[in-house]
Amino acid sequence: MMLRYAFRTVRARKAGFLGAFLALMCAAALVSACGTLLETGLRGTIRTERYAATPVVVSADQNVHQSTVKHKKGKTKVKHKAKPIAERAWLPQDLQRTIADTPGVARVVPELTFPAQPLTASGTGGRAAYGHSWDSAALTPYRLIRGTAPTAVGDLVVDRELAERAGLAPGDRLTVQSTQAPRGYRITGVAAPAMDVRHQTSLFFAPGEARRLAAHAGQVTAFGVFPAEGTDPERLRDALTKSLRGATAQNSPDTRTRGTTAQITTAQISTGSDRGPVEFLDAAAARTKLISMGGAMGGTSLLVAVLVVVGTFALSVQQRHRELALLRAIAATSGQIRRLLGREALIVGAAAGATGALAGLPLGAWLYGRFVDMGAMPATLQRTVGVVPLLASLVVTVIGAWAAAQVAARRIARIRPAEALAEARSERTRPAWGRVLTGLVLLVGGVVLVVVLSGLRTEPAATPVTFLAVVVLSTSVALLGPLLVRAAAALLAGPLRLTGPGGRLARANLRGNVARMASVVTPLTLLIGMACTVLFVQPTLGDAARAQAREGVRADWVVASQGPGVPAEAARQLRTHGDAVTEVVRTTIRVGLDKYAAQGVTPAGLTRTWDPAVTAGSLDRLTERTVAVSELAADRHHLRPGSPLKLTLGDGTPATLTVAAVYARGLGFGDLTFAHDLVARHVDNPLASSVLVATHRTQTQLTTTLREFPGVRVLSPAAADSLQVARQQANAEVNFLAMGLVLAFTAIAVVNTLAMSVSERVREFALLRLAGATRRQVLRMLRTEAASVLLLATALGSGIALAVLTGFSTGMTGRAAPAVTPLVYVCVVAGAGLLALVATAVPGRVALRLRPVTAATARE
Repeated sequence: MMLRYAFRTVRARKAGFLGAFLALMCAAALVSACGTLLETGLRGTIRTERYAATPVVVSADQNVHQSTVKHKKGKTKVKHKAKPIAERAWLPQDLQRTIADTPGVARVVPELTFPAQPLTASGTGGRAAYGHSWDSAALTPYRLIRGTAPTAVGDLVVDRELAERAGLAPGDRLTVQSTQAPRGYRITGVAAPAMDVRHQTSLFFAPGEARRLAAHAGQVTAFGVFPAEGTDPERLRDALTKSLRGATAQNSPDTRTRGTTAQITTAQISTGSDRGPVEFLDAAAARTKLISMGGAMGGTSLLVAVLVVVGTFALSVQQRHRELALLRAIAATSGQIRRLLGREALIVGAAAGATGALAGLPLGAWLYGRFVDMGAMPATLQRTVGVVPLLASLVVTVIGAWAAAQVAARRIARIRPAEALAEARSERTRPAWGRVLTGLVLLVGGVVLVVVLSGLRTEPAATPVTFLAVVVLSTSVALLGPLLVRAAAALLAGPLRLTGPGGRLARANLRGNVARMASVVTPLTLLIGMACTVLFVQPTLGDAARAQAREGVRADWVVASQGPGVPAEAARQLRTHGDAVTEVVRTTIRVGLDKYAAQGVTPAGLTRTWDPAVTAGSLDRLTERTVAVSELAADRHHLRPGSPLKLTLGDGTPATLTVAAVYARGLGFGDLTFAHDLVARHVDNPLASSVLVATHRTQTQLTTTLREFPGVRVLSPAAADSLQVARQQANAEVNFLAMGLVLAFTAIAVVNTLAMSVSERVREFALLRLAGATRRQVLRMLRTEAASVLLLATALGSGIALAVLTGFSTGMTGRAAPAVTPLVYVCVVAGAGLLALVATAVPGRVALRLRPVTAATARE
């Protein structure tokens, strides 16, 4: 019975439910799109290319492991955690004998993978370029289609895609920038893969040259294992697991870490689809990033959607107050009213959820494509779409609609029928105490989040709290909205009275319809607060980091590269003139499971080129056995000069070093600083990201010295800082895109809510016209109301954003100085104002087209 009546109500009031439908549909599309990203992170496939013809791959474990044992009430609990390392872990070559002796193994092929960039005018078409030994070509396999295999040190085989792109043929010369100084090679052959290789360019060297360029003597990237005839790869994997269980090896003398413990090598065996993550480490790492990004976007979207949808349903129920009051007057019970509104919400939610869930699929595909184009995730992580995100968005939308309807129906369902009729045409003078109390609690909660935010000093911890604080404070504004609108009406009473009849009418509406005005203030406040937070969080952090970097660079010139990096040979040539030359290599290390940005710098002459603002100890003690740490790392791990620090280098090598110094400018230079040679031995790309030079020579003289190194440029510190700005902007665009959808949804909610608010006032406008108000005066009243609401929302949204950004800045930079660009802020407010005026003026003009008598006497 009630369901049938709900269907009739929805069918009869299509226009009335349109606003709720649009809000729910957009929310469902947003949740569905974020869900597809989350599912891609969880289940996205990484198709192997290099190991396509290799049934079994043995590689090093790419994780740091930590086990925690807890004894409680006579029970022992062991918790195991693993986190990925930043660089590729290598295996000792000695394991080849153990693998070959395993029953069922027919052939073992060691693999070397290292950076090798061909220096051609046409480039590689956006593909990553890697070097390999020709002995491992069988892993794909690559077969010669022209020429011969490389045998001499200067021989090279290129793949067919590069040969066609650059017009290369056997006998041509090609310069390659690998891990050493750039070198010219003679192309002896062109090889083609047996399958489609779309994401990498392969260069094959003679075995001896490949080992030199790999720079990991006695180690290999992986082993390709070919099973004997009739041996199942899965059974062979189990046999290899038993053979290699507990295998340990120390690093070879050429690559050992001085002053560190022996490296424990844990081999992992992969077959089938598990081979892809072994080959594409960036794709495997992108999974974790995508899960975090999709979860953060989905969570924020869900919170924003709940806030917007509840407001939309509250406005919808308010517009039907007279109808619901009549139902209460003719003996409809409170339960029946709640059930009616709940079933209406279920009907609208199901339709909107199904439509939005399907609309989220192309939206998710577009997001995925944009993230790939921006470099936020590699194309090797293939997008996966299943039914789970669709069903989840549908269920969340339906439940959210039902819950929003129940919240909006609380007042009309609880009051007595006579009171319902009395309130049908006039609002309550006071908001419910429960609403005010909840709003105050959320306000206090938002303040607490801001205080907590001011104590968070890492970006992964601070970012979620930042946006949560904005949503919580905006929710408190939604609940306290009637009181805030009434206070604003009192403050604006004088100025509005001076603007003529339109202003006086707007003042009367602000005072007499606070609930309706509050429902409009909420999405506008959320839009301005969220937009300012999204746009100014990254500049706040980036500007502080660049300021520290500018203050800490003492060098006269900075040598940078347009390619993979600055070779060590370039730095050696600069040192021949007695200049202070500091090579900088960047990596990421782990202390326990905590991840830190780190760098390796040349200790000799370091204080002439670099000043990290040392607060304890001295950089003169920086060697391969010591490390300098930032104040953040020192505080978190209770370190001071002389303290031992156990850590895991980028390639998984454990090390115990002594703290030599503590410095203040960790935001600009990373939290840990090592000796250059130590870091260079444990990264995939040992080339310097930059070289700092303190010299009396001119830029032209330095450029002449480095003329034999293609792509290397000599820049002033200011020019190098400008390049850093461009890189930060590229990284910020990813965050802008991620949160831009939430802002777009909020903007749609603003337009939707304003249009609903104006559309219900057709009879009011007609009565004003019949009372003598002109059409122009009514429109001026609407514009004045919109401007008043915008002024209040701007003050509230700006206040929320300022509080949150100040807390973020205090925690991350140590200073309460958020970076706010005035022009960008003005554009945000202007954009919100334009939305408000358009969403008010267009429905208002449509409503005023009706004849006043017809509109005043029409049925509701």
